[in-house]
Amino acid sequence: MPAAARPVSQIALPLDLSAAEGATRLVVGNANASVIEALREPDRWPFHTAILTGPPRSGKSLLGRWAAGHGIDVIDDAESVDEDALFHRWNASQEGGTRAGEPLLVISNARPWTIGLADLRSRLGGSLALEIGEPDDAMAAQLIETLAAQRGLTLAEGATDYLVPRCARGFADLERLVLTINRISLERAAPATMSVWRAALEALQGPEQANLL
Repeated sequence: MPAAARPVSQIALPLDLSAAEGATRLVVGNANASVIEALREPDRWPFHTAILTGPPRSGKSLLGRWAAGHGIDVIDDAESVDEDALFHRWNASQEGGTRAGEPLLVISNARPWTIGLADLRSRLGGSLALEIGEPDDAMAAQLIETLAAQRGLTLAEGATDYLVPRCARGFADLERLVLTINRISLERAAPATMSVWRAALEALQGPEQANLL
């Protein structure tokens, strides 16, 4: 089945959030389905190591926490970790140490991630590369609905049919959109109907995009 045709679903993550936000769920769709499948089979990773990259707010750290709860050693924000320490951590995953025998997931927020230490660069170069992509229409719609539900925001019927063709598609863009809809709805003391959706799009992207047919 092509990646774009994968059904959108959700997986529960073992995270604690505030009572107002409720349980955290990660939407699974075209952008991350193959990544999640690979995380579930660490025995297949070359050198027991995978490197996860992706755009801001795409759930990399959430996936890292999920992986850490399933027997995987995780290094998040790897670009900020001392390269010698990271190199020794990689060696430990191969040869023994405090995390002996555990596969290693390295998460980087840098795009691209430039590694100065030649030995580390060559070691990680042979690892499995996992990259979260851009949401398609189905996943964007589910993300909007999920983000709204996490904030207790009720969207009127037809919200995603209106918003998805008009909104910016990045994970961070979708999060800003829902936050803006919520803010305008609260400021107006009005339900999140089309006038609020349009105002949010205009605030973020300009009137031309909001009025796109």
